[in-house]
Amino acid sequence: MARSRSPDLPLFEAAGTAPAPSSKSKQPSYIRGHRERLRQRFLEGGAEALPDYELLELILFRSLRNGDVKPLAYLLIATFGDFNRVLSAPIERLAEVEGVGPRTALDLKLIEAATHRMSQGKVLKRPVISSWDALLDYCRVSMSHRDTEMFRILFLDRKNVLITDEIQGRGTVDHVPVYPREVIKRALDINASALILVHNHPSGDPTPSHADIDMTETIQRACEVVGITLHDHLIIGESSEVSFKSEGYL
Repeated sequence: MARSRSPDLPLFEAAGTAPAPSSKSKQPSYIRGHRERLRQRFLEGGAEALPDYELLELILFRSLRNGDVKPLAYLLIATFGDFNRVLSAPIERLAEVEGVGPRTALDLKLIEAATHRMSQGKVLKRPVISSWDALLDYCRVSMSHRDTEMFRILFLDRKNVLITDEIQGRGTVDHVPVYPREVIKRALDINASALILVHNHPSGDPTPSHADIDMTETIQRACEVVGITLHDHLIIGESSEVSFKSEGYL
């Protein structure tokens, strides 16, 4: 039996009827080919050839495969302040930004983790005193764009080679708890001969507070009792740092 055709559906398209436009043809002209053009600019000129929002776009391309990510790149930088602060933002806050979500937030944190690992590789298991510039770079990458205080300790052996770098405390925008007893206990546990203290000031100003100075003096006295050298205490600001050793506090 012949199958009947619904009277509502024409057998042939009417003459002159255009096919439904594809999603690609609906895109504004600046979007078509934008991703490839941006990749090519990066390949030819490196990161220096791109402003922050375009570098962020390149990263977002990896997790957001379709559509225009430029507005999201602008939104992220407007929300957190700059490219570095986007990457260093807590994953929970990143995921709350409209258009990001858990997957993209994770991708951004992986980029940050890779950056930290590369910087750490330049100083770990190497004499710190002769790699001082690399050490400062590592501290800047790790801490200068944090929005809360972080206190970390660099543990050195008797040849001033960096044994390990550990975060000892996380705090608020202007305070992080530090316990000298725990600092010394950890140093003895891993047989460290010297320490460098490092913490950041989210305000951007690395000037030591009275609390910073008092805490450093307390740790220095505790170090002297057990024969451990406190080489320095670095405070990392947004664009500069202060060395207690250079400023005469140690």
